[in-house]
Amino acid sequence: MGTREQDVAEPVVLDAGGVGLVVDVAGGVPRVLHWGAPVGDDASDRRFLSTLGEAQRWSDGLTGAQRHPAILPEQSTGWMGTPGLEGHREGTDFSTAFTRTDWHLEGDAEQGWALTVDAADEVAGLGLRSHLELCPAGVVRVRATVSNTASTGSYTLDAMRLALPVPAEAQELLDFTGRHLRERTPQRHTFSSGTHLREGRRGRTGSDATFVLAAGTDGFGFRDGEIWAVHTAWSGNHATFAELTLSGVRVLGGGELLLPGEVRLAPGEQYTTPWLYGAHGHGLDAVSASFHEHLRRRETHPAPTRPVVLNTWEAVYFDHDLDALLELAELGARVGVERFVLDDGWFLGRRDARAGLGDWVVDAAVWPDGLEPLVKGVRSLGLQFGLWFEPEMVSEDSDLARAHPEWIMGPGDRLPLRGRHQQVLNLTVPEAFEHVLESISRLVDAHEIDYIKWDHNRDLLEPGDRATRRPRVHEQTLAVYGLMDELKRRHPGLEIESCSSGGGRVDLAVLERTDRVWASDCIDAVERQRIQRWTSLLLPPELIGSHVGAPTAHTTRRTHDLAFRAATAVFGHFGIEWDLRDASPAELDELAGWVTFYKQVRELVCTGTTVRCDYPDEAYWAHGVVAIDRRSALFAFVAMDTSPVAQPGRIRLPGLDPDRRYRIEPVLLSESAMTNTASGPPSWWVDPPVVSGRLLGTIGLQGPMIDPERALLVRLHEDTSTDNGR
Repeated sequence: MGTREQDVAEPVVLDAGGVGLVVDVAGGVPRVLHWGAPVGDDASDRRFLSTLGEAQRWSDGLTGAQRHPAILPEQSTGWMGTPGLEGHREGTDFSTAFTRTDWHLEGDAEQGWALTVDAADEVAGLGLRSHLELCPAGVVRVRATVSNTASTGSYTLDAMRLALPVPAEAQELLDFTGRHLRERTPQRHTFSSGTHLREGRRGRTGSDATFVLAAGTDGFGFRDGEIWAVHTAWSGNHATFAELTLSGVRVLGGGELLLPGEVRLAPGEQYTTPWLYGAHGHGLDAVSASFHEHLRRRETHPAPTRPVVLNTWEAVYFDHDLDALLELAELGARVGVERFVLDDGWFLGRRDARAGLGDWVVDAAVWPDGLEPLVKGVRSLGLQFGLWFEPEMVSEDSDLARAHPEWIMGPGDRLPLRGRHQQVLNLTVPEAFEHVLESISRLVDAHEIDYIKWDHNRDLLEPGDRATRRPRVHEQTLAVYGLMDELKRRHPGLEIESCSSGGGRVDLAVLERTDRVWASDCIDAVERQRIQRWTSLLLPPELIGSHVGAPTAHTTRRTHDLAFRAATAVFGHFGIEWDLRDASPAELDELAGWVTFYKQVRELVCTGTTVRCDYPDEAYWAHGVVAIDRRSALFAFVAMDTSPVAQPGRIRLPGLDPDRRYRIEPVLLSESAMTNTASGPPSWWVDPPVVSGRLLGTIGLQGPMIDPERALLVRLHEDTSTDNGR
């Protein structure tokens, strides 16, 4: 990594991971003049690129107004859209005009680039440090820190939002909504004039969070169209927006959503925004590939040999019995499980969802000898042991709430409405933080716990400190991060799963300290196909918990065969959440086959490139994972519904090497794989051929006629034999 200095009159030109940035550093806040394909760094081209940042006279006559806003847009530059910084000193100094004081660029195309620009507004008494990074995977991320540099008086920060420009070609928007049990539901519409604002006010990321906001050329899909996408990496209240101004400027942006008076900076204090991440590519799969590679480059990223999990929730719920749980563990070990996770119900007074949260002590009424007999039995089977906690919550019916009602979040004397019979524990109170930290840490030490399922089952409603009546979402979010960080520091190797009523806390900030997310409390295979399809837009499969549930889903009452449930779970961090005591010997044998299969392909799934097919008939889906060296792949053909046409057409398999030849291998793990086709399987299934990647990518395979809510899996391996034609 090196440094680069140059004349600030010329823009900085960066490229990494197939993405280019042109950045103007002449002003107080850096301006991105181009974000997209690399443009090179020729000196003469750089002189031309400097014209992109020229001030132009708009029709409203604002001479010198900048067409391209800075990453923190200021009205003092003529920007009339969403302001980057909103704040004041008791009603004064409401508008800023930052002047650059220093800048520094470090990095190279291999290791990525980091640009830092320092600026000041002496009149307002504020300092600003802007950070812009172009990471090796081509991911852009920006954040900024504002400081109160005045000698006296506080500065009230109301909002701080970052923005990245997109060109006029970005005509259509894709973002997400959702609910509990149906997270990450896509919605699309025209990139129209004005602001498309998505706010999350739940005190957590939220099941309805936009997750990713993408802008692209008309009709963009998984494989087609030029796309720019952003993600606001914050687990508390947040905002993500797309904006088209009257001057024709388009931006994507985001930041933390601050409650009134939540951030007041005393002299010398500062506030740093969350990271705003951005990815560019041709097709949503290319955007995914950038995000996935970026995450996989982390030193803390989990190994690709993700252990097969058995979680007890849908097997026993609150009915904890040592003999029953040991039998469940034994059956899990028989089918190949590697990690056993005891879910909710083990602690003091927890016989249902009405009591006990906050009292993180093993309930002697259910566990007279503590958890040790279960832990010992689980470990004797060669399994890791995990335990469920909900550290940020407290039941009103708990010893903790009775002893410390002042630790419950609320706007004052009254309590917020109950959610799931519980309230939120104010972790910004040091004593409450220490109580939770020490309670969990003692149990992790005592039982050498490998894994925590970290749940969060209600929104933060009226989230304040009851003593001061001040809002606390910002500080609560930082406290949660601090709690996770300290547990990881004390217990190296401990893994944490982010669960929040299922998929309610899925963002890149919580994933800086957790090892996977629970995508949804719904493990109905049809719903999970949808949820995992879109969760993987941001996260690679190894970070998405995906379990085989009972034959009849507990949340939807749909019934699916084991082949469909397992074929869905394979494309994630595979697990089981099914009372295996109810499974027949044949089902256990079939499940063991699927677990063995997952172990064979998990390195491919956890390191390969995720691909999804743009197929016009929404009744049929096809998706897969292609190895990085493109010598092998795994694809799924899924019938999500009945189709208005008699039979599917050919389905192209993307991502393969056009110059390699692949042997097609149907995955035959269930009897239904050969019998669930409406009129018999296609010839390529019965007599698998060797086919070029070019043919599979441009013509494809004849889509199989599969009964609704079924799936077929196909493996592809490079064929290197000399006689490989058919």
